[in-house]
Amino acid sequence: ILLQNPESDVPNIRESLRKIYKTNGLGGLWHGTSAGILKTVPKYVTAIYVKDYMERNMPPVDPESPTRNRDKLVHSAIKSSAAGVAGAALTNPLDVIRNE
Repeated sequence: ILLQNPESDVPNIRESLRKIYKTNGLGGLWHGTSAGILKTVPKYVTAIYVKDYMERNMPPVDPESPTRNRDKLVHSAIKSSAAGVAGAALTNPLDVIRNE
């Protein structure tokens, strides 16, 4: 766990938790969680959908091919890349809002 502000007057995690609890109560420990969830859930749902869509629509790897292992790896890389790009493109505006 990393304390993200190097100029903080809080020396460690325990003191940071104590300060947050003292100033914001128990709910302060989850401050910003809803924005994170609003970004993360659509990103992964989109990524899963795109990866599944590509799995259904890409030509299958020939099981008899001498390069089948490489072909499977390339297929997986293509699907994962497309899924990641789609998820990030959809949710980047939410990330910008969360960081404002």
